[in-house]
Amino acid sequence: MILEMKVPSPGESIKEVEIATWLVKDGDYVEKDQAIAEVDSDKATLELPAEMSGVITLKAEEGDTVAVGAVVCLIDTDAAKPAGDAPAAEAPKAEAPKAEAPKAEAPKAEAPKAAPAATSYAAGTPSPAARKILDEKNIAPASVSGTGKGGRITKDDAVNAVPSMGTPTGGSRGTERTKLSMLRRKVAERLVSAKNETAMLTTFNEVNMTPINQIRNEYKDAFKAKHGGLGLGFMSFFTKAVTRALQLYPDVNSMMDGDYKIAYDFADISIAVSGPKGLMVPVVRNAELLTFRGIEAEIKRLALRARDGQITVDDMTGGTFTITNGGVFGSMLSTPIINPPQSGILGMHNIIERPIAVNGKVEIHPMMYVALSYDHRIIDGRESVGFLVAVKEALENPVELLMNGDAKRALEL
Repeated sequence: MILEMKVPSPGESIKEVEIATWLVKDGDYVEKDQAIAEVDSDKATLELPAEMSGVITLKAEEGDTVAVGAVVCLIDTDAAKPAGDAPAAEAPKAEAPKAEAPKAEAPKAEAPKAAPAATSYAAGTPSPAARKILDEKNIAPASVSGTGKGGRITKDDAVNAVPSMGTPTGGSRGTERTKLSMLRRKVAERLVSAKNETAMLTTFNEVNMTPINQIRNEYKDAFKAKHGGLGLGFMSFFTKAVTRALQLYPDVNSMMDGDYKIAYDFADISIAVSGPKGLMVPVVRNAELLTFRGIEAEIKRLALRARDGQITVDDMTGGTFTITNGGVFGSMLSTPIINPPQSGILGMHNIIERPIAVNGKVEIHPMMYVALSYDHRIIDGRESVGFLVAVKEALENPVELLMNGDAKRALEL
């Protein structure tokens, strides 16, 4: 029986996908549920599993855009599985050619050696006038051929000398043209759209990370032991600080819809994570209701799905605010681009020890710059600055503002 394999629908709004990579070759025998291809949609990269076992015939090429429901391959389910364990017959060994005794060669007549060119102490030596010109041009005398008596560099030689531009030779100058994946093209389209269609501004502040570092140093081992190896990272503190600030400044947790503003009474926080296919932004749902453990567990689950290529459209749809952490790559400061249709995004950066004034004294503390990019059409300066200050206050006083005065209880220890 010949089974036609069709492209399944990755999501309601997706009408076509692109064959990113075939994981099998035409004529291969495939097992049921074996991943046979990776397909790109404009929201995610998904694996296509074989529906039955058999010999596969490919009906689309890598890079082809195919409609949802189109046939991309055939599987002959009646074909027998080839014996893969049979040892391949050894090819007959080619007989090594017998070494022949070297034939005595007639001595070759040596070509007459050219007599060495006569040299002179003046060769390559510039005249005083020529030397002045060469110095002004920053040209080494050794790079100029003299036409004067005995090879001396004359004034005319110096005037006509052209400085070397240092053009490199012998290095690789190859180029490679690679088509962007459908996901990457969609990301590019959305970023350009965000720049062109929003009144995007960015406001900055800095956070003293000493209080969070102290909490993590004191409780991270107990947190990991209590919660099955789950790490206590920075993202749970930032997510809690953001959800608190969104409640204080609800305009930041809203978005434009034509002439209307849509406001949300929940916080679905999109967390930017790096995957094998590029940046993914899965969503932590109702983050305002989650504990520190709940946030860390959900971020870890989504990050693993992104890393393993299992992230789905649903995982990345519907966020109300985004957090991105460029600090893991060493970024000191940046202006993150809004993730449309959202109206705000918080950028985290790397932590560097810097001297700051504390109670009139200079002290060294681990400091982080934070940036809030926002859509000025819907968020005013007062709300944007107030929101970022609220995030800063919560991060610098986490026990009181994020943990209700009891760190151990908040961490469920």
